[in-house]
Amino acid sequence: MEEGESRAPTEKVPLEKIDDYSWRIPMYRPGMRVPGTVFANRDLLEKMQRDRTLQQCANVAHLPGIYQHAITLPDGHEGYGFPIGGVAATDYEEGVISPGGVGYDINCGVRLVTTNLSEKDVRPKLVQLLNTIFDNVPCGLGSRRKDFKVSMHDLDRLTSEGVNWVIEKGLGWPEDAEHCEESGCMKNADPDKVSLNAKNRGLTQIGTLGSGNHFLEIQKVDKILDPKIAKTFGIDYEGQATLMIHCGSRGFGHQICSDYLRVMERAVQKYKVVLPDRELACAPGKSQEAQDYYQAMACAVNYAFVNRQTILHWVRQSFQQVFNEDPERFGLKLVYDVAHNIAKIETHDIDRNQKKVWVHRKGATRAFPPGHAEIPVAYRSAGQPVLIPGSMGTSSWLLVGTEKAMRTTFGSTAHGAGRMLSRSAAKRNFWGGDIKKALEQRGIYVRSASAVVLAEEADPAYKNVDVVVDVSDKLGIATKVARFVPVAVAKG
Repeated sequence: MEEGESRAPTEKVPLEKIDDYSWRIPMYRPGMRVPGTVFANRDLLEKMQRDRTLQQCANVAHLPGIYQHAITLPDGHEGYGFPIGGVAATDYEEGVISPGGVGYDINCGVRLVTTNLSEKDVRPKLVQLLNTIFDNVPCGLGSRRKDFKVSMHDLDRLTSEGVNWVIEKGLGWPEDAEHCEESGCMKNADPDKVSLNAKNRGLTQIGTLGSGNHFLEIQKVDKILDPKIAKTFGIDYEGQATLMIHCGSRGFGHQICSDYLRVMERAVQKYKVVLPDRELACAPGKSQEAQDYYQAMACAVNYAFVNRQTILHWVRQSFQQVFNEDPERFGLKLVYDVAHNIAKIETHDIDRNQKKVWVHRKGATRAFPPGHAEIPVAYRSAGQPVLIPGSMGTSSWLLVGTEKAMRTTFGSTAHGAGRMLSRSAAKRNFWGGDIKKALEQRGIYVRSASAVVLAEEADPAYKNVDVVVDVSDKLGIATKVARFVPVAVAKG
């Protein structure tokens, strides 16, 4: 089953209303160690009840060492093992790590880039700029850039050292690394824990957008809701041109997940872990199997950071080609790069004690509050930028992390719109040519590797991202700062 492919629920999951945006799944099954908490309004909840999202949330509550509750966020929908939009924290000493709590596209994430141009400045050369970006950034399944090659030694270096390695090669500006989660390099990455098969898949895909829901958009600031914080992040006025890059670790991360799911399935038997779903295959966090996965996963995290960094470099080059001026002339500053699929060692306040935990965020964005040491110094007084992209042709959002998120969701919030229809269902319902025509009638230019992907990514295949963001804002787990709308889209 593909991520997002819905199956009918096999059981009715009981729900207790906490408030208009919070619902509790009681410990109704033997083996549940904690309850589940679902953050959604009634409409979003109704969609979750039509597939296995709530069952999967209850399943996650069985994981050894899990603390407080299994969380499903407003964009929650059925995934592999964990629901997409799922968060769980397990004890560092006694808990487990589950690859299903990270997903196949390790460190699928988003980076936001500001310019000192307005949409009106860009519009006369918009089609030329989109075409140049599309030519410079390979898109689509199996895409590769023929003039950029890395050796196996290079691959080991970049997966160990992250964005600084590629910046030193001239593909970026020194300050770019400062504005990435983990400073663009997750520690403990060990290329020796990555299979040759995964490395071979990763060799040719650095600097490529890939397919599916990944995109590169030229956007404009549509609405500013918190001018003071927006200005801290370089968002100065409505109509300002921005860019958003959404992609991940490509086949490299996918293969690492596949490899370690097999390892974890054996580990479940070895350590006698009882689970309600084999897709939750896991291993004790201190075991060799879990440590190997964590070090390999960190390689995929760094690969994805580097992937988005090289794409940004080629976007800057595209501006230079189209406008015949140095890219620094146009700003093109990285606001932030945030991961959506990741497991991390963090310390959280649990029952008034500081606990070291494995936090799984699958289709979830870190949302740390003002003052947190892991936020870039320039943003620390405001809080961590939170980036929530929409689907093709819809809005995307910049929010900021909060103290309430730290208390209720282990410093996490939603990551996007969340699918309503599987890709196969979308293809049955929409035709790519119609989608492209409708977008261009709205002044949104589109380039894609195929018409099929336009059908798969049609707006109605997703939840309304504005509603997802509104729920996060009303809950207080992230606060709205600015809304963006696309003017041009490159799709895989």
